[in-house]
Amino acid sequence: MLNATWIETFTVLAEEGHFTRAAVRLNMTQPGVSQHLRKLEAQLGQALISQEGKGFTLTAAGEAVRDLGLSRRAEERALREAVGRDDPEVGELRVACSGSFAMLFYPHAIALMRQSPGLSIHVEAAPQDRVLAGILEGRFDLGVIAEDPQHPRIDARHIGQEELCLVVPAGTASPLRFAELEALGLVAHPDVYSYADDLFAQNFPEAFTGADRLRLRTYVNQIGQIPAPVAEGVGYTLLPRSGLTAFPLADRVEIARLPHPRYHELWCIARRGRVPSARFERIRTLVEALSAELD
Repeated sequence: MLNATWIETFTVLAEEGHFTRAAVRLNMTQPGVSQHLRKLEAQLGQALISQEGKGFTLTAAGEAVRDLGLSRRAEERALREAVGRDDPEVGELRVACSGSFAMLFYPHAIALMRQSPGLSIHVEAAPQDRVLAGILEGRFDLGVIAEDPQHPRIDARHIGQEELCLVVPAGTASPLRFAELEALGLVAHPDVYSYADDLFAQNFPEAFTGADRLRLRTYVNQIGQIPAPVAEGVGYTLLPRSGLTAFPLADRVEIARLPHPRYHELWCIARRGRVPSARFERIRTLVEALSAELD
């Protein structure tokens, strides 16, 4: 490994073309400059200058070392600028959240990237336990989950709540009875059974006997397609409000009003101890604003 200090000394010497001026610029003695030169020549096994009276010229090896020194300086300047610059419009950020919140967030992420060509936002829809694990392992920078993880290595911020919605075909008579829901049948998806146990136990305590006994009409695991059968009059489903925000046939479904609405909390999480970048703060602010709209 070439000695970086000796290379910088030689680069200044080559620029100045004079030992005394190089020593002054480096705040060194002239013998110190000469010593660095000799040590670098010994390390390379090549003469770097050719003496001409009181002056000198660079050898071919000396020109190569000078060019290396100048290149290293430029790279170091670029590194310092990159490290020192915290531009909210440049860099990468990885976000993980539920599929429903991803539907709400991703169109806004696209708009940000269109405004800022240097910004890269990766969004992954994942179950809550995978979001938490990804934050802890450093695979995600920011996560949105439904509860405070109360983990010593996680910073969690409560950012709002969203209603758990009973989604029915537009024009469905209200108030709804449980028998009418059973007649329609359930449009199921991976999270629907936990949603049903939460919402139906509160609102249909006498008729509801457990999510595993609901009449199933169809099943779909693509979050964007879950309301589609409901829009065609084929069943009902249960979704967080964010899961309906980007549905293109929203006028063909409606949210049934129930006497005891249920809400899911929203928490923004990140790994504790990391200094947040400007782009992180920008995107977290967006996440918080979107969450506030769901309240």
